[in-house]
Amino acid sequence: MQLSQALRISAGDIVAFVGGGGKTTAMFRLAAELAQAGQRVITTTTTRIFAAQIALAPAHIALESASAPTDWTPILAALDQHQHVLITGKVDPESGKAFGVDPRLVSQFARLPGVAAVLNEADGSRMRPFKAPAAHEPVIPAETTLVVPVVGADIFSEPLTDERVHRAERVSELAGAPMGTLLTPALVARVLTHPQGGLKNIPPQACVVSLINKVESQTHFDAAREMAKLLLGNPAIDSVVLGTVKREDAVREVHGRVAAIVLAAGRSTRMGTPKQILPWGDTTLIGEVVRRLEQCALAEMLVVTGAAREAVEASLTNTSARCVFNPDYESSEMARSLQVGLQAMAPNISAVLVVLADQPQMESAVIGAVTQRWRETLAPMVAPAHHGQRGHPMLFDHASWPTLFQLPAHANPREALSAHPIELVNVATDSIFLDLDTPAEYAHAKATRGLV
Repeated sequence: MQLSQALRISAGDIVAFVGGGGKTTAMFRLAAELAQAGQRVITTTTTRIFAAQIALAPAHIALESASAPTDWTPILAALDQHQHVLITGKVDPESGKAFGVDPRLVSQFARLPGVAAVLNEADGSRMRPFKAPAAHEPVIPAETTLVVPVVGADIFSEPLTDERVHRAERVSELAGAPMGTLLTPALVARVLTHPQGGLKNIPPQACVVSLINKVESQTHFDAAREMAKLLLGNPAIDSVVLGTVKREDAVREVHGRVAAIVLAAGRSTRMGTPKQILPWGDTTLIGEVVRRLEQCALAEMLVVTGAAREAVEASLTNTSARCVFNPDYESSEMARSLQVGLQAMAPNISAVLVVLADQPQMESAVIGAVTQRWRETLAPMVAPAHHGQRGHPMLFDHASWPTLFQLPAHANPREALSAHPIELVNVATDSIFLDLDTPAEYAHAKATRGLV
């Protein structure tokens, strides 16, 4: 997966890279991807940048003053020729190091004709994989739309020392850990989520996507996954990218919050009685579905109710599910219930699993496989398949939600499939087909499971 997809870059974005562990490489990797896609992109810095890093850009323009240029022609010409241009302040002739630009200029760069994104290196780390910011940094322009705190996975299990960490004493203070402590995912996450650490100076409107770079070994991968889970425990972090930005396919996984919407508003016309509350062992059909979802470490679970609302909600009293009511359940179908669920979803959810209330034999391994494929692809829609046939539950990435909201109330969510490509995950179980619509199906399922 490319970095531009993982970061969900859109037209007009102003991106600030902060931290250590490869943020300059990440910035130029992202710029190269956008330029190769035919988009015009400006890279810049509000701190300083070294000569070796300047050489990574296809074109470099050093501004003579901190104020806006009186003539933008050289910048526009460079963009016409190269698609990507690096803009800095003056260059020190002895060191070759370039000074940063005035942060107020960054929004002017973004307004230049045809510029798709401006990428800014907002602090320095002296080539260390991990750091804490000083009092004067990071320098993040007010109009920034995305902040990317970066850390190198090669810092895990290393000691907290000046040799490995930039401003190690400040890290020690923020983490509440003595110098020399081995750096665990929990300790690093503590600093990245600290308001004076990785979340310092972030504009209120900006999204935050953390990048764990240099994930090259299985040990790094395991630690990065653990840290991603910890980072997502902070609502300010929107998602976490795991990868190695020196490679063209820079991203291995994207971790975001996945929620479930259980569609339980149906009238059960073929069953002849509200099937959501039919007995299933020591609970009900809907109770068993929720119980199985509770084993899947979801960020949130909504049950959309309609018919038999009171009984359904009462059966879920001692669960973690939150119920929302579809007032149009009598005159609508699944699409309307899904829209009700999406409208009630927390704003930091990245994807939803759409689960049927009459699938008590759903397997957590299927949910794990579907979620993992989404992390690896960020596909708009992911569904399990068995012997070439698609089943449930389906996962819908946030990017597909506008299509779901456009569906008519009487539609089935699968009608959205024509608008987006669907990623299929082969699974070894037919449980993805086993919904219960009739008394015969219910009786057979109970007998198969040995339930009275």
